[in-house]
Amino acid sequence: MIDVERLTRTYGAVRAVDDVSFSIGPGEIVGLLGHNGAGKTTIMKMITGFLEPGSGSIRIDGLDMDADRRAIQALIGYLPENCPLYPEMTVTGYLAYTAALHGVRENGLGALLRETLARTGLLERAGQTIGTLSRGYRQRVGVAQAILHRPRIIILDEPTNGLDPTQIQHMRTLIRELAREATLIISTHILQEVQAVCDRVIIIQHGKKVLDSRLDALSSGYRLLVSTDRAEAAGLLTSVAGVTAVEPLPIEGGRCGFALSTDIAADELAPAVAAAITSQGWPLYSLCPETRSLERVFSDITMATGREQ
Repeated sequence: MIDVERLTRTYGAVRAVDDVSFSIGPGEIVGLLGHNGAGKTTIMKMITGFLEPGSGSIRIDGLDMDADRRAIQALIGYLPENCPLYPEMTVTGYLAYTAALHGVRENGLGALLRETLARTGLLERAGQTIGTLSRGYRQRVGVAQAILHRPRIIILDEPTNGLDPTQIQHMRTLIRELAREATLIISTHILQEVQAVCDRVIIIQHGKKVLDSRLDALSSGYRLLVSTDRAEAAGLLTSVAGVTAVEPLPIEGGRCGFALSTDIAADELAPAVAAAITSQGWPLYSLCPETRSLERVFSDITMATGREQ
């Protein structure tokens, strides 16, 4: 659906986006995660055709951005980080205006407006002037204009910005509903938003892509944790086929813990480790894959790239 190849963009001496490539399939919800200033918004502006890359290529639904920009933009609904709204217009008036820009036919506009207002929780504010709305409701208007024409690709830059906890929950529900009929990219610096709604995360640091992973794969165990009461188990565990390193963990309650690095899947290694421990007649208190939260992964990447929190 979306293919980005070696995308680069510079502003003077600053390389905002540095050789970034990725592909996104139909129906995916992908979180573009990174610190403020990491390059996320620049990437999104290039994907939507509002900013030309310095180099690299963008293909969407088989169309090339250089040759088919207008056709690609017709497929996309876009919520910029600071969505430009006209404060003197009513909510309905503004959405009707944006619908006309997208080429929505008037004979189907009424039903489309009602559906969009309902999905974004704006029915009771439909006749209200945008300038009188709270920040959270203005954000909803921005989302409404992005989804009104039923785009196949929806790109949301900080969609929960300014929303209260109840509104955030509503937005998350809406995003999941939209994914049934569209591909979504959500740019944010908030880890919880990625964990709550995304299938996959792409982490950008200093303009570079430093991670691209499905969330379920990211949290799966990459080391095996074992607990027994014998410190000498370290030597035994080192000899188990598939174990590449054994790291002792702090002793708690008389139990000795070890983290086993492995060149095979942790769950494949587990039976051999259990057999090695029990064959010695030693107690096996626990045996489980180590899991990493997105917060842990992001923190590790931040430390590795030398960026202070």
